[in-house]
Amino acid sequence: MNNSLKGKKIVVTGAGQGIGNELCKTLASMGAKVVAVSRSAGPLEALKADCPTIETISVDLSDWNATRTALAKIDRADGLVNNAGIAIIKPYDQLTEKDFDDTFNINIKAAFNVSQIMIPKMPEGSSIVNLSSLAALKGFMGHSVYTMTKAALDGMTKSLAIELGPKKIRVNSVNPTVILTRMGRDNWSDPVKADPLKSKIPLGRFGEVNEVVEPIVFLLSEKSSYINGQCLAVEGGYLAGN
Repeated sequence: MNNSLKGKKIVVTGAGQGIGNELCKTLASMGAKVVAVSRSAGPLEALKADCPTIETISVDLSDWNATRTALAKIDRADGLVNNAGIAIIKPYDQLTEKDFDDTFNINIKAAFNVSQIMIPKMPEGSSIVNLSSLAALKGFMGHSVYTMTKAALDGMTKSLAIELGPKKIRVNSVNPTVILTRMGRDNWSDPVKADPLKSKIPLGRFGEVNEVVEPIVFLLSEKSSYINGQCLAVEGGYLAGN
């Protein structure tokens, strides 16, 4: 797997923290040419300090035109990971119009925009991986808008897999349950909320960041050359019993 990604240019959004940040470091250690994209300049500077070979781009992906300007300088992409996302978890009747718009603008509109920018720069054999969620496959209390955006992302995955198949570009999603990033810990730190979900996971725990990074790396690599249009649940067996 390492050899198949060495020298490949991989664009990763949401690279400032969590899964995206760890993914960039992993890919760089494998010899990939990583382009890390995030709204926050500070975390990108820290990432660059840790991995000097990584190219960084700071842009607010919710701004359609600014994103197009910022990513125009990328000449090629052998892989794209649409990882940027937000989760606003509230009861349905407490969600505001801003909550709705912010979630859709980042979780699906930005992924669509970035994909549309990058696909013409992707050669045969390239791979797109979208960071979706178990919430796209299963309903959860307080996740209504978040669930809608991730279901839309899975829909985009399947549609693009069909459209880009003739160009030999693969498109897949990874659909994790709770992963213990900072956002995951913030949203699931209360045992009253977390324990009932954990009790439905056969492995009895939430996932670690590396347990999502490795499947993404696999889907980017030639090792997954016949996997296309799939939504890979990374959830400790939750769906097997629910």
